Amino acid sequence: MWAFFARDPVKDFNYEILPETQETSGIWTLHRGKRKTGGDPVSVFVYEVSTGTEEQTQLAKAAFKRMKTLRHPNILAYVDGLETEKSLYLVTEQVTPLTAHLKAQSDRGGSGDLEMSWGFHQIVKALSFLVNDCHLLHNNLGIWSVFVDRAGEWKLGGLDHMTPENEDASTSLPSAKAVHSDMDKYDPPESPNGGEKWAGDVWRLGCLIWEVFNGPLPRTSSLRSLGKIPKALVPHYCELVGANARARPNPARFLQNCRAPGGFLSNSFVESNLFLEEIQIKDPAEKHQFFQDLSENLDSFPEDFCKHKVLPQLLTAFEFGNAGAVVLTPLFKVGKFLSAEEYQQKIIPVIVKMFSSTDRAMRIRLLQQMEQFIQYLNDAAVNSQIFPHVVHGFTDTNPAIREQTVKSMLLLAPKLNESNVNQELMRHFARLQARDEQGPIRCNTTVCLGKIAPYLNAGTRQRVLISAFSRATKDPFPASRAAGVLGFAATHNYYSVTESAARVLPTLCTLAVDPDKNVRDQAFKAIKSFLTKLETVSEDPTKLVSLASSEAVKKQSSDWSSSGWDADDSWSNEKEADIQGQSSPGEDRWDNDWEGRTAPATKSAALPEGVRLASEYDWDIKEDTQTDFLANVSQRATPTPTAMVRRGGAEPAGDWGAEESWESVAGLSKTELAKKKREERRKELEAKRAERKAAKGPLKLGARKLD
Repeated sequence: MWAFFARDPVKDFNYEILPETQETSGIWTLHRGKRKTGGDPVSVFVYEVSTGTEEQTQLAKAAFKRMKTLRHPNILAYVDGLETEKSLYLVTEQVTPLTAHLKAQSDRGGSGDLEMSWGFHQIVKALSFLVNDCHLLHNNLGIWSVFVDRAGEWKLGGLDHMTPENEDASTSLPSAKAVHSDMDKYDPPESPNGGEKWAGDVWRLGCLIWEVFNGPLPRTSSLRSLGKIPKALVPHYCELVGANARARPNPARFLQNCRAPGGFLSNSFVESNLFLEEIQIKDPAEKHQFFQDLSENLDSFPEDFCKHKVLPQLLTAFEFGNAGAVVLTPLFKVGKFLSAEEYQQKIIPVIVKMFSSTDRAMRIRLLQQMEQFIQYLNDAAVNSQIFPHVVHGFTDTNPAIREQTVKSMLLLAPKLNESNVNQELMRHFARLQARDEQGPIRCNTTVCLGKIAPYLNAGTRQRVLISAFSRATKDPFPASRAAGVLGFAATHNYYSVTESAARVLPTLCTLAVDPDKNVRDQAFKAIKSFLTKLETVSEDPTKLVSLASSEAVKKQSSDWSSSGWDADDSWSNEKEADIQGQSSPGEDRWDNDWEGRTAPATKSAALPEGVRLASEYDWDIKEDTQTDFLANVSQRATPTPTAMVRRGGAEPAGDWGAEESWESVAGLSKTELAKKKREERRKELEAKRAERKAAKGPLKLGARKLD
């Protein structure tokens, strides 16, 4: 029982003082500490009671009492405290003395005027609160009584000598110079009761300004030398340290004067901070405009301020303020200052939630800026929480969203599981390449497929790549045809020599007479590359084994009808069904049949400002086949007039450089060639109809075909 009452209360204190972290702060010793239960960082001011220090003990107890009762955003925040017979423990938010902060900033290049301006704004605002609202005098203002939190914001502390305005400080509490003899240089020249009530505090404010810019004050007369004080602050500083005590401005008026146009406290950093302090009462239009402007200003803001002040406000604005997509750009800019662990804790949960948004502006900005956060996303979150929402963009009616969704697959594909990348993604790619009305989107789909080919399994590559790139070479959009050629070149290691000779080269050779010169150039380069490969095997057949071992040429017997790429077998049936005016049962309907029809003509669409359908990619292709064929692809949407004819329809007549047309070289006119193709096609369809009729046998009247 007696042991319970006699135990040391310090052991039950909920805060732990970290060793070797003490700094002197007036009569206090400042330590870094943490909460025992949650580990939250704090600062602990400790005062040890000793004999012969009655005056200092009186000051410490007075400061302890004031800290409990005073609450203001710019005054050091009280968290907890403990008072015993031997010591006083004052727990506050985690802070650093201003002198230590300035020294650290100096080692990193020095604090900028923006940070200084906001710091002085906070101290003057706290002083104005004490003088005008609480009718208290600080009596101890100086660089030793200012502290800086994690966000770089300045806090006013050192409340040891605070007194009511109508009470003489000399009779209630010991003065600062009574405790520290070297403090007399900070005393104003007039008598204690001379001038306005705030005259002494604003004089010390002037001393604080001088020391921040010039270092420790050696003597009172040094205040006459301006040193490094900024020019915009000089007139207002002179008012503070003027000999006439009655002319010294009230802290509120000093703040107002410095915030006038051209004043030291008139800048974007101060304005942004003031807006963030009042953001809860701002209307949505003001918030939207603020976040738009904030993105441009963040580059000049201090890093700690962005991490600990701006980021929480951005997260709150998204979570509770319906700020929408406008917060994304500043959010990702601030995210660059975070460590990987902090990014996972603070930003990734918000990003995952954003992907489920139906706001188109939000979705397109997420896709556009995915490169900034993709490395922080784990595979499980991508497959279960992000990809199911992203795939909706493939079917969106807005072309810009479809394009950005395709481009985002370059970043998402390495994190997708086998089912998503080999089945779900290929199904959407097949539909886009065959049906999308926008030529650049069809082109980008082909480009993306070539880029993500290494992430497909061997069976998917065997069934998808040749069919997809062959289809692209028949696209009416020139850049899509070029993309098909470069797709073959980029993935040449995945084709056996038999496939190269029987399927790839015949397709590429048809492009040797393409209307677009860029397509022809790329086709010739690719043809030479594949021919070199075949010649190498022909000269030395033993190299076939080494080539085959390095290629993914093994066939897989899995059913890939769901992927939509392996459509070669269904094209002829579907074309006949089109002629008969009906669809082939049990098969997907393709809007794009390259043997007899062309893809939908490229249509223009109203896109958001700054969004282009013509994207730029760099292909990593060996043997000097790399080219920037997608640069300014919109400008190449109209094929160059030519007299060449390609399979799939006649191209516009014209001349691309030669006097003699390609039809005359072949010995046939355009009309004769078209007539011959129609006749061959008719005979082929009649033969197939006859084969099916023979296979079915005669049907009796009244017979009904069951599904």
